[in-house]
Amino acid sequence: MSVVSSADRVEPAHDAAERGPLLLWMIFTGLTVFAAVVLARYGYFHLMVASDRTYISSVIAVLYVATCCHCFWRTRAIAREADAARRCRAVLIGVDAERALEPDAQLLPKGLVTNHIKSLVTKARTQGAGRLDQTLLLRTLADRLRGSNGFGGFASDTLMKLGLLGTIIGFIIMLAPIAGLDVNDKLAMKSSMGLMSDGMAVAMYTTLAGLVGSILVRIQYYMLDAATGRVFSDAVMLTETRVTPRLERAMERAPEQGA
Repeated sequence: MSVVSSADRVEPAHDAAERGPLLLWMIFTGLTVFAAVVLARYGYFHLMVASDRTYISSVIAVLYVATCCHCFWRTRAIAREADAARRCRAVLIGVDAERALEPDAQLLPKGLVTNHIKSLVTKARTQGAGRLDQTLLLRTLADRLRGSNGFGGFASDTLMKLGLLGTIIGFIIMLAPIAGLDVNDKLAMKSSMGLMSDGMAVAMYTTLAGLVGSILVRIQYYMLDAATGRVFSDAVMLTETRVTPRLERAMERAPEQGA
């Protein structure tokens, strides 16, 4: 009894050490917004938009905001699953643990972890005696938890490639006047220098916007993937230590009761 009590005391401390994924996302986004406000205050955003005639930098900014909204939606979903997993653990270490694993019980909160536990209960009933293997069910749970997190990698690569596209277009704009340049025509030289300057601005600003956007997206989805991995690890530990042993004991008792 003392061993179980000490383990139960450690688990809330473990939860307190891990901040919610939504809180981490909000802190990171708040710092990003603060940096954006400072840059806008000094006119850097206006200069970027005015200098980029291709509007690729503006497209990158819009895609970045849309990606942040998707990351917020996914982070909110994972935060809810983490909370549901903690409540599942609270039920399964309490006095209602046996009743919570009954087929028609509604004691566990709604969520993917609860669905996984119900699938284990169903498998135990249909399988009968023997070891309860949840490998395939865990793969399904991992896929469901991951959801559309892979969109972050796609968005990051897209922002990077848009920045490289702007770099190429900027160099084309910069080098185009050189082909028909007459070194003796001072007016043409002056006009060509202006076009070269515009092309260089396009190349630099689009590259900068693409790199910064790609890095910020990578950081957000790294935190999201880490939070998803923690929820999955909690689900594995919960089912391996609290669910499958009880179900296997119940399967062993069933033939004896039938006899």
